[in-house]
Amino acid sequence: MGERDSRAVVLLLDDLSLPSRRLTVPSRLPVSDLLRGLPLPGSSFYLTADGRPLPISAPVASLPPSGSIQLRLRALRGGGGDGGATGAESRDCYLSMYLTKKPDKADPNEARLSRFTCCALSGEPLAAPAVADRLGNLFNKEALVEALLHKRLPKTLSHIRGLKDMIPIHLHPKPDADAAGEEVRFQCPVTGFEFNGNYQFLALRKCGHVLSVKALKEVKTSACLVCHKEFDEADKMPLNGTEEEVAALRQRMEEERGKVKEKKEKKVGNGLSGSKHAAVAVAAGAEKLENGKKGEAPSAKRFKASDHAPSYANKEVYASIFTSSKKSDFKETYSCRSLPLGRN
Repeated sequence: MGERDSRAVVLLLDDLSLPSRRLTVPSRLPVSDLLRGLPLPGSSFYLTADGRPLPISAPVASLPPSGSIQLRLRALRGGGGDGGATGAESRDCYLSMYLTKKPDKADPNEARLSRFTCCALSGEPLAAPAVADRLGNLFNKEALVEALLHKRLPKTLSHIRGLKDMIPIHLHPKPDADAAGEEVRFQCPVTGFEFNGNYQFLALRKCGHVLSVKALKEVKTSACLVCHKEFDEADKMPLNGTEEEVAALRQRMEEERGKVKEKKEKKVGNGLSGSKHAAVAVAAGAEKLENGKKGEAPSAKRFKASDHAPSYANKEVYASIFTSSKKSDFKETYSCRSLPLGRN
């Protein structure tokens, strides 16, 4: 091989912490042949000649006159705020970011179960004594009364104004539920359906017993299936009902409150009319008194003990019991009557 067919090349390996190499290679060979035997990490490198990128397939004859080639390693992506991965994340971490349940995407089954097993105010498990409001929400009575006393009811429960808005209910316990630690602790006393939100339940407002809708459909009766107390169709109140049922209950509540308010206003009106009559009577009495003052006032009848004396009694002696003795020269004190002057 002649000198014309060969070319001296200086390979700079600073990025690999290796000493530079001076090679004499045939001009027809590609530059990639210069990298044989070097510990290169895959394709994470590139070549430059006089500061310009150099394709690895370029022939040695195309090198600049300096004949120096510098090998540079590519910067690893990520770890520098460029949006790449740092290598610390795993696929599990990546997937868990999407598997995390957001509050607005809660499991509807869990939410429905909670409404039937927990107090709507405190979130504690339902326990006797339990009550329902006029919209069919369930509460522990103690928690609701305490919130009313301390005025801590949220705005969503502003329709509860007092004890009259609480309807006592009787939940039928599920056998051995407490011993087994089950979350659902109540059931229908007729059908045995669990009180877990999968079935519709009603509360009878007159007696407070809670029954499944199916039980009342199967047994055609106008009396409670537990206590046999008569009830009307209007006494059936859905518990945790649908939006339509809650809207109907709210309308019924407003109508009942309107009737009570109207009755009170009517009663107050009757009371005011009575007070007007009393005021007229007082005014008439005052007018008579004023007229009496203008004219001669009638003499008041004075009490005379002698007028009430028995027929066989001496009137003067009888009168002395109630009145003082005849005026004389006797000097009387607060405790006794003194003798005439000159005799004491």
